[in-house]
Amino acid sequence: MSTGTHDARLAKFLRRKRMNQIALLLSLAAMSFGLFWLFWILWETVRLGLGGISLATFSQMTPAPNEAGGLANAIYGSFLMVLLATCVGTPIGIMAGIYLAEYNPKGWLASTTRFVNDILLSAPSIVIGLFIYAIIVARFKSYSGWAGVLALALIVIPVVIRTTENMLQLVPAGLREAAYALGAPKWKVITSITLRAARAGVVTGVLLAVARISGETAPLLFTALNNQFWNSDMSDPMASLPVTIFKFAMSPYENWQQLAWAGVFIITVAVLGLNILARLLTRNQN
Repeated sequence: MSTGTHDARLAKFLRRKRMNQIALLLSLAAMSFGLFWLFWILWETVRLGLGGISLATFSQMTPAPNEAGGLANAIYGSFLMVLLATCVGTPIGIMAGIYLAEYNPKGWLASTTRFVNDILLSAPSIVIGLFIYAIIVARFKSYSGWAGVLALALIVIPVVIRTTENMLQLVPAGLREAAYALGAPKWKVITSITLRAARAGVVTGVLLAVARISGETAPLLFTALNNQFWNSDMSDPMASLPVTIFKFAMSPYENWQQLAWAGVFIITVAVLGLNILARLLTRNQN
């Protein structure tokens, strides 16, 4: 090997090494920038949110300005609407995902469904809230918890569809072929083999969907609106934690602002717990 060739390769190696170091430095800088703001947000949430956490926060209704109170009705309303939206959206999403992965993966209906699902995944939540407002709230001339449930369910469905389809596609084809060779019908193969193998991933998708709708404010502003009092009737306006946080945080009253930070802390802890649970399920699957 000539000296000139060796020098050219060494120069190329050093140039690539410098580019690698620059790219690594920029990546670390970007990561540090993002982590800085993330930890700052978490620190402020914990610092200001813990100050508003007390027994009254979970046992008393939302108060009037400059009066003592809590977030019991907002917590209950959020829990009920998120629970019902999950119960409505999860079966639809799972069945649609099974159809796309198992029955008609390459048909025109599957392609159309994926296209519409992608639009729903990327659509702003306020658009979904306005849609439910137009077809439910404006028609019946009343805000209601059921309208909020429908809006949140429309956010749950595309997330569950995408996760279910992807998880079922990861199941080896050999498992299906072995079950078919033993004479098992298709519905039995799906329920007992493929869906069971992808169970952890499907549950993870459901938990991620729940984590997403737990903090949605815009759809509920146009559907469930709000309620300062305890309400168990889903046909009437219902309080929710995100809307109450929005209302209290924008107010000039100190007690409302403190309760808003307490609500932010509660939602953050709940969503963090759901994401940790989803990670654990994914790790156990792998």
